[in-house]
Amino acid sequence: MDLRALPSVDRLLADAGPLIAAHGRAVVTDALRAELAEIRTSRPDPLPDAPSILAAAEARLTRQARSKLRPVLNLTGTVLHTNLGRALLAEAAVEAATAAMRAPAALEYDLDSGGRGERDSHLRGLLCELTGAEDATVVNNNAAAVLIVLNTLARGREAVVSRGELIEIGGAFRMPAIMEQAGCTLREVGTTNRTHARDYRQAIGPETGLLMKVHTSNYRIEGFTAEVSAPELAAIAHEAGLPLVNDLGSGTLVDLRRWGLAPEPTVAEAVAEGADVVTFSGDKLLGGPQAGFIVGRREIIAAINRNPLKRALRLDKIRIAATEATLRLYRDPDRLAERLPTLRLLSRPQAQIRAQADRLAAPVAKALGCTVSVVDCASQIGSGALPTDTIPSAGLALTPNPEALADGLRGLGTPIIGRIHDGALILDLRCLADDAALLDALT
Repeated sequence: MDLRALPSVDRLLADAGPLIAAHGRAVVTDALRAELAEIRTSRPDPLPDAPSILAAAEARLTRQARSKLRPVLNLTGTVLHTNLGRALLAEAAVEAATAAMRAPAALEYDLDSGGRGERDSHLRGLLCELTGAEDATVVNNNAAAVLIVLNTLARGREAVVSRGELIEIGGAFRMPAIMEQAGCTLREVGTTNRTHARDYRQAIGPETGLLMKVHTSNYRIEGFTAEVSAPELAAIAHEAGLPLVNDLGSGTLVDLRRWGLAPEPTVAEAVAEGADVVTFSGDKLLGGPQAGFIVGRREIIAAINRNPLKRALRLDKIRIAATEATLRLYRDPDRLAERLPTLRLLSRPQAQIRAQADRLAAPVAKALGCTVSVVDCASQIGSGALPTDTIPSAGLALTPNPEALADGLRGLGTPIIGRIHDGALILDLRCLADDAALLDALT
């Protein structure tokens, strides 16, 4: 075998016009050199000819050009899957974000006066209308919302919170750590399972900056338990001249029972119960882009907006546009499930999903060459919302060798993500809006 018979890079580049047009000369040159280096190392017999090397380089370039942030089919059964991007945006939000990307926008420009405006003004009115709060502001996620609220109201002072509400969210991100970064001192009261009003009253002193209630949205403590309700805690805080901060975490603007789902406390309820500040997320149950909302008393919101952290945590025009479009959908609750993907997916009836599974079982089995059974399964909301509640669903159980099947489906042009359970790869179809999406991915 004579490696000198391999074509030179210059010779290969002379025939690589389409590749160069698609990827650029420098990138194609690097790919060809990499292919030739592998051939010299592996020494195949016979040596590949120039067309084969160009084809291999093209495949390499195609792999490199493919974004790692690729669309996938979420068939895990978790609707708001943190690792898969949480909420799907409504078409109105997608259109608004696209419009904001394509042209200059009046982000901080007052079209009435011709002077400087505020970017929060695009969202303030809607948030106040939908929550009943006096004022509102927004930052880039709910952890940031909690951070800036604590930093504004309790920097150098104590934040009093029940030990049973010291949550940890994704990525080992803990409430005590947020408090530390905010510059306040955590004052735990009560025990893991029982906290009483007297615990808060005994903890209040000259160093107290605020009382805090945290909605334990991603876990439940059951059995011998006690907690102080938000209205009672608001009364305790106000008696002492302190603000009450209520962190709802996921947060919802509507009563989910209307669509047959388990109830979650709404933001309007938290405001009505006396909280001076309420924080919640935009990309979970609300169904919008990532954002952290802060609503509450006007003077507190004004102080938060004066905090230097606000500029570091603010939203850009794209997310503001998408968030505004999402919030507008809530003004028409009768059509909300029709227009908001998160609510539409959560409220899909099991019978509809099972009928879809019946249609897809045979073509999926044919495409994959495996055994496919229609099964009942249980979906969950995800992203910390209602962690102990599931939603009846249906899907496809793929056997045998579920691990190999899962690996293969993740390697498709449009990866298909399921979950392995009881010796089968389960494809929960709750989040599959269109049969063709699955069949096209398999093809």
